[in-house]
Amino acid sequence: MRIGILGVGRIGAFHAETLSRLDVVDSLVVSDPFAEAAKAAAERFGADVVDSPEALLAAGVDGIVVAAATDAHPALILAGVEAGVPVFCEKPVARTMSEGVDVLEAVAGRDVPVQIGFNRRFDAGFVAARAAVRGGELGTVHTVRSTTLDPAPPPAAYIAASGGIFRDCSVHDFDIIRWVTGREVTEVYAVGGNRGADYIAAAGDADTTGAVLTLDDGTIAVVSNSRHNGRGYDVRMEIHGFEDSVAVGLEDKLPLRSVEPGVGFPAGTPHDFFMDRFTAAYRAELTAFTEVVVGTRPSPCTVADALEAGWIAEACTLSLRKHRPVTIEEVRQA
Repeated sequence: MRIGILGVGRIGAFHAETLSRLDVVDSLVVSDPFAEAAKAAAERFGADVVDSPEALLAAGVDGIVVAAATDAHPALILAGVEAGVPVFCEKPVARTMSEGVDVLEAVAGRDVPVQIGFNRRFDAGFVAARAAVRGGELGTVHTVRSTTLDPAPPPAAYIAASGGIFRDCSVHDFDIIRWVTGREVTEVYAVGGNRGADYIAAAGDADTTGAVLTLDDGTIAVVSNSRHNGRGYDVRMEIHGFEDSVAVGLEDKLPLRSVEPGVGFPAGTPHDFFMDRFTAAYRAELTAFTEVVVGTRPSPCTVADALEAGWIAEACTLSLRKHRPVTIEEVRQA
């Protein structure tokens, strides 16, 4: 098949490399507002270059990957759907929830699938955790702990445009909690602070946060996030039930140092980048998209799925600002 890629910055180029190695992908077409970036990607991956999204959609593509700036996501998703071309789009659907709802309404009832990029759904550990929960191995689940700790904060320009740590970082935890447990979040309480880079506080954001989520069956989920984790990129989840408990991320590249006498775990070089931690998951995610393109599976992460994680992020953002619990229903109606 022939896949088009809109935006070949860091993540777009990474997707281009992944797609170029899939046997089912015969050719790539790339487009980027920065001509040099498009040219470099084309030379590296043997792709064709076009100068606009319209030209890319007219280039005989079977599916498109949207890795452009967030502001462009709604228009590019809708352009693909209008052209009858299946769409993979990196999260978020849109910069604001109202724009995201507009996209949801525009694609509702259409036969053209849209897949939003939440790669943890394709990580082997999270897949196994979900199977354990859904298969009843843990009994009744009562506690979930989810962690995302970045080794260092992104640049000031990124922070200023990210929408905040809950929308940019924690949203991955929110999505995977929903996906693994099969439950919905009803209420949140969030706290946050700034102990590091001054430009994060200047942008009105927090660099370290915690959130307690109440799920619709009474399960308590605790989410921990930080832009500063000197030992590396740390993504983990624990799920505790009445019968058993499981963990994701407890492997030798875990960026955590045990101080227990005689304990040599973890013994490997710590993960230091999300592309390192989730290389296999990204490959599985884009492999799934090729199956969506040919119609052998439905979208594994729909626009509606992505918006549900977005509502949790909105509730946490409001909770941090107001210093009080916030229900998901409250932000939906705002």
